[in-house]
Amino acid sequence: MDLGLAGRCYVVTGGSSGLGFAAAQALTHEGARVVVCSRHPDRVHRAVERLAPRHSFGVTADLLDLDTPDLLVRTAHRAFGRLDGALLGTGNSMRGTVLGATDEDWRRHFELLFLAVLRCARTLAPALPGDGALALLLSTSARAPLPDFALSTGLRPGLAMAARSLAAELGPRGIRVLSLLPGRFPTEAAPLGPDESPRRIALRRYGRPEEFGRLAAFCLSPAAGYLTGTELVLDGGKL
Repeated sequence: MDLGLAGRCYVVTGGSSGLGFAAAQALTHEGARVVVCSRHPDRVHRAVERLAPRHSFGVTADLLDLDTPDLLVRTAHRAFGRLDGALLGTGNSMRGTVLGATDEDWRRHFELLFLAVLRCARTLAPALPGDGALALLLSTSARAPLPDFALSTGLRPGLAMAARSLAAELGPRGIRVLSLLPGRFPTEAAPLGPDESPRRIALRRYGRPEEFGRLAAFCLSPAAGYLTGTELVLDGGKL
């Protein structure tokens, strides 16, 4: 299938490793250009080296920085002359329980997991064309609690609903907004623990990063032109 991605440009935050990099790789394989953003300059450099030549540009920046969203828009236009969409990661949550987390823990995670991503989406949206797309990289904690990750479980459902609201607001312009909810995908940044087992997953295995990457590329592409305002779960049937 031709996804219609050739020549288009997408921002991928948290795109230097893990599922973000898998999405950037899938996009470039389909002919798109990507602006990869991460806080770690060495990871950004390695990611750009591994992606398709002349199809990627790296930005070292933190989404918690108020200037980062504008920087990403400017970089996309300077490097590739356009911006068609973005995959927006939310950062990682610390372990914790509702009873054990402090007010400061909640405030810090609200900034990291919720507000930073929503701010970026709000800034990028006006720069998108009529067939642009935004995808938020969340997790299955937007649908069901993850043991010992109460902060993520408490915040990500709200971000998924904010994405639905944003889809309704941007729909008249033709811009789509989706949330992607991956289950367990072992990566270099998140390897399997010694006691982890896929026996509760319907497919009896964990996800492969390239499987997520292909889904993300499809969702951002014109081939998914009637898909918006919803969450897509990619968890091998665990939920």
